Amino acid sequence: MRLEIDNFPVEEMQFGDETSYNDGLLTINKEEALEVVKKDEHITEADIVFARPGEDKRIVPVKEAVEPRYKEDEGAVFPGVTDDVESVGSGKTKALKNCSVLGVGKHWGSFGDGLIDMSGEGAKYTYFSGLNNICLVADTDEEFERHEQQKKNHAIRWATHRLAKYLATAVKDLEAEEESVEEFELAPITKRDDKTSDLPSVVYVMQPQSQMEEMGYNDLVYGWDMNHVVPTFMHPNEILDGAMISGSFMPCSSKWATYDFQNCPTIKKLYEQHGETINFLGVIMSNLNVNLEEKERSAIFVAQIAKSLGADGAILTEEGYGNPDADFIGCFEALEDAGVKTVGLTNECTGRDGKSQPLVALDDKADAIVSTGNVSALIELPPMETVIGELEALARDGLAGGWPDDDELGSSVKEDGSIIMENNSMFCGDQIIGWSTKTMKEF
Repeated sequence: MRLEIDNFPVEEMQFGDETSYNDGLLTINKEEALEVVKKDEHITEADIVFARPGEDKRIVPVKEAVEPRYKEDEGAVFPGVTDDVESVGSGKTKALKNCSVLGVGKHWGSFGDGLIDMSGEGAKYTYFSGLNNICLVADTDEEFERHEQQKKNHAIRWATHRLAKYLATAVKDLEAEEESVEEFELAPITKRDDKTSDLPSVVYVMQPQSQMEEMGYNDLVYGWDMNHVVPTFMHPNEILDGAMISGSFMPCSSKWATYDFQNCPTIKKLYEQHGETINFLGVIMSNLNVNLEEKERSAIFVAQIAKSLGADGAILTEEGYGNPDADFIGCFEALEDAGVKTVGLTNECTGRDGKSQPLVALDDKADAIVSTGNVSALIELPPMETVIGELEALARDGLAGGWPDDDELGSSVKEDGSIIMENNSMFCGDQIIGWSTKTMKEF
């Protein structure tokens, strides 16, 4: 399976008469773009606002991030979401690079929403502060969940995907510079050359969010709710090419946005090393479960698949913390018991003082874990000149990491627009998918 991604870097954005791309400049016909957004009758208000790196702008509540993509021959960009269900991961895909489409609530936030600062102290906490962001700021009439802490945010999230697909049509007839083309190809496992086959074999085990038994909150694979999926072997190209879609439920610093799946740095790094230092087998897409029996069953499946593939080692990563830690450690144990040397990648929940147990479940076999940060760490940020969305949502709407009042700290949102919050509210801040901006500090 061979995938070619032709990248067109976005250096500047503007509105104009025609949606087009020319030498780094993305021009958007706002009226036409909003028509695409408003195809869902539940969207009552919508606007598009730009947020560039270094600008004095704060974006909240952010629900989703998507890289604009166009599939050659009008193939599926997000199968099962914006398009019919069809195979992805091969052929040619065109991408608007150095930018993302952000789905932003106009009034009401959710447990899984987050915050992005485009400059200042807050910018260092999230990868998305360094991108040219096209913010879809929208409100809906989804009254049934307006006051719920956990929201599906279906209308806004799906509109974000439709908008991303529409924007990428700007490059559908263009050819990318040769140096901007990425190629991803793996030979079938049983048909690789001797040099590659003799290298240590590594599999990447991903545990995307899938704990909600009610549909509509979890990550999707080909439009299918991950709560209904057992561990499955996937080609890494499928993940890079739109097969995986982010869900709405997960404390935000621990989330994987759709953008993260599309650009998964761990997959890309494994590709770089394939045939040089490792034999990259592919991806085991697992799940996160509610009850213990389901967790144990999934761990058995993961270990069996890894062993059957001939994996010598595995990188294991979870989307989330708390209850998912039991899945993470259970899978760790099962892989090690099967003789697969495993390295974990996760954040931790050690409390505001950093002194609590980092994971809900632990085991001696999980002796190699890379931490991407503490979800409970307090972050204080000064006011920003411009707020995209509504700042009060951080304190009012139950965002993980924000609060209306605290005996010692008061409200997360101060009268002057400054804020105090837990890292939990930083949009995809811990980047567990493999590109955390954080480093370790030794005391």
